[in-house]
Amino acid sequence: MGVREAGAAPEARLHRVLKEVVKFGAVGGAGLLVNLLVFNLVRHVTSLPVVRASVLATIVSIVFNYIGFRYFAYRDRDKTGRTRELTLFLFFSVIGLVIENGILYTATYGFGWDSPLQSNVFKFVGIGVATLFRFWSYRSWVFKALPPGGTPFLDRPGTGAAGTQGTGQHAEPLEAAPRRLG
Repeated sequence: MGVREAGAAPEARLHRVLKEVVKFGAVGGAGLLVNLLVFNLVRHVTSLPVVRASVLATIVSIVFNYIGFRYFAYRDRDKTGRTRELTLFLFFSVIGLVIENGILYTATYGFGWDSPLQSNVFKFVGIGVATLFRFWSYRSWVFKALPPGGTPFLDRPGTGAAGTQGTGQHAEPLEAAPRRLG
């Protein structure tokens, strides 16, 4: 590998991460609007308490976001384990829901900050904190990146159940395996 190629790898990785952040942000921004619109609509049209209205809005935005993430932001990611993907997405989304609405609950019932403006501010803060968690968990666990070559480890020839390549006692992970020319 030449010096030019070595310098290109971190630059390419940074470009991929930035592209991912922009796509995640686009879906998340649209989901934020859905969340806040549903929240305010439910608060003004029904007599549901603030946190229940927020939980309902969060659930609607979770469904919206899954569709956006799967078919836009992470459409190039591994699609072989949809049941696993959806289960993990829902698991991490529920944790995000608890983070988001826990902040709103604390502000509303712990400090008595429950005017419409205060509720929206703390709903927004909760969404922000939960978004950091969701970005990490979705990219790390839910929408897993495909290995080089575009197919999951277990579907690639020469890989074992652990996603290793090689023979003998020292099988190496596929990502760390040296590139063989010819």
